[in-house]
Amino acid sequence: MNVSAPGPQPDVNRRPDVNRPMCPSRLMLEHVTSRWGVLVLAALLDRSYRFSELRREVGGVSEKMLAQTLRTLERDGFVHRDAKPVIPPRVDYSLTELGREAGEQVWALARWTERRLEAVHTARESYDAREAHTP
Repeated sequence: MNVSAPGPQPDVNRRPDVNRPMCPSRLMLEHVTSRWGVLVLAALLDRSYRFSELRREVGGVSEKMLAQTLRTLERDGFVHRDAKPVIPPRVDYSLTELGREAGEQVWALARWTERRLEAVHTARESYDAREAHTP
């Protein structure tokens, strides 16, 4: 009995090419560039955090989304989860070497968006003005 997932499977033996529809790098890209992925990686660049501290640091993230994001990033090898056997339980999250590298890359992009926000607003206003006068 075949229990593999239906549909085409990624060819992990081919050279990665993010433009290929089934390239495994697309999923990794999605994980590190998601809204919460970027913000979690960026926060952990500074130091390790406990879950509740990280939730406060990454404003607006729900408990469920933070837990899901951390699990995904841990599975991908970007985040290290250190659970200490104490009462009450203590879990710290930090970046792995791979996570630090990814965090620096996406944080640079996030900072760029902050610096260029004014230009984007200007472009949007110009576009909206042109579209308002287009029949």
